[in-house]
This record gives sequence, structure tokens and C-alpha cells, in this order.
Amino acid sequence: MTTAISTKDSQAYSSTSNSHSHERKSQSLEEMREGRQFLRYTFFKLLPTWRTLQPEIRESAKLEFKLAIDHYSQRMIVKTFSQLGTRGDTDFMIWTISERLEDFQDLVSDILRGSMGKHLVIPYSYLSMTRRSEYIRDHKHPGQEGDSLKKIPGDAKYLFVYPFVKKREWYSLPMEDRQRMMMEHVRIGHKYSSVKINTSYSFGLDDQEFVLSFESDYPSDFLELVMELRSSDASKYTAIETPLFTCVSSSIGELLQLI
Repeated sequence: MTTAISTKDSQAYSSTSNSHSHERKSQSLEEMREGRQFLRYTFFKLLPTWRTLQPEIRESAKLEFKLAIDHYSQRMIVKTFSQLGTRGDTDFMIWTISERLEDFQDLVSDILRGSMGKHLVIPYSYLSMTRRSEYIRDHKHPGQEGDSLKKIPGDAKYLFVYPFVKKREWYSLPMEDRQRMMMEHVRIGHKYSSVKINTSYSFGLDDQEFVLSFESDYPSDFLELVMELRSSDASKYTAIETPLFTCVSSSIGELLQLI
């Protein structure tokens, strides 16, 4: 899946695939490093021991946890989400964005060393990085997701997250064929303007190839988008797109009230 842009743009893209390839090769490693961010989606599960603690001990641990989140929010982007009622194997998720991997390490270390950390496990986590899309480099318009190296989460009520892997056959296809299929994705995505996509890349960094997350106030719109994309040509080159997480945006205070 890729970013949603106007239908008229897709015709211009197909004629520029050769220049895409040339531009990628002409970029130096130093140029490709500039301005990129790391993203981490960390999913936590509370152990049964948490709910056996005395209320005052839980409240003290929650305050300690909140102070850690507040502290690291000054160093990087930190957003919290509840999954109570949407998944059975995770309770909450922390989405962090930084230009330094060490920020993620420090945050998780402090959480796990804290009082609540003794009652937490991490069943899933996904690491990725920003990168400009190879399919839209020669055409730009305001709000175009695939051209930005900076991710700024919005204020949508819901976030849908999943790891994504394409079949190896995809990468052996001619660029013009991939371009055509991705433009079909673009046209479909443009119909659902209420859904904002965040595409990030995990090649060599984690088990998956991409991490996709979608922000929306309307879960039904995301459901319809995914159903329509199933019939696209590119869909047959999908190898993995699970597990899929439905996350409810919650401030740290709202999250701690729930757990």
C-alpha cells in the first residue's frame, strides 16, 4: 500500500520510471542519510501479577511510568495507545519516532527497570526507518506522504499497524510494471482521504520489509480500503501482512486509568 494522491498524477509517473532509477543511483550515501528518522512500534502486555498488587503500589508504579514517558517525550516523539478490548495478546502500544536508535533503547530500559516493568512483557515490536518512495520522486504536491522523511503523527482516534513483506518475485519485475501496480494502489487510496498512511522501511533493520500504519477517525473507512486493495494487481505479490493491530489513541493519563 502507498500514499493517496490525485488520479491525474499517475499518468505522469509511468513516463518517469527510467529517471527514477537514474536519480537513485546518483545519490551519494551521505545524501541518503540526511534527515531520516527511526520509528518503533512497541507492544506491551501486562502480566497477571500486575492486578494482584495493592492499589497504592499500582498507583505509585503508574506515576513512575508516566514520569518516564513525560521525560522521553522531550527527546523524541512519543505516542501511547490502548489495545484493551481490541487484542488479547497486547494491552498497550508506544509509538516512538527519533533520529537516534539510542533513544528507543534508553526508554525501554527505563520502563523495564521501573516498578511496572516487573509486570510487563513485549510480545511484539517493529523497527523501521523513513525513506523517500522510489515511485513518486519526480512529482510532488502538498501533503504527499511518500516524499517526506519526517513523520508527524496526527490526532486521529485510531491507528492500524502491521508489518509487511512482499514476495521476492516483486523485486524482479520491471520498474514500469511495479510503477503501474503501485499507481493502482494510489488511485484506490485516494478514494479514502480520511485514512492517512505512514510507510516506513525495515530492510536490514528488522524481520519485515516495511511497517505500515494508518491513522483515521473511521475504522470502517480503513476496512473498506483494505477490502478494495485485495483485488488490486499488487496484492498477489504480498507475502505477509499480519499480525494487524487496532490501536486506540490514548494520552498517558487515559491509558493509565485503563490499566
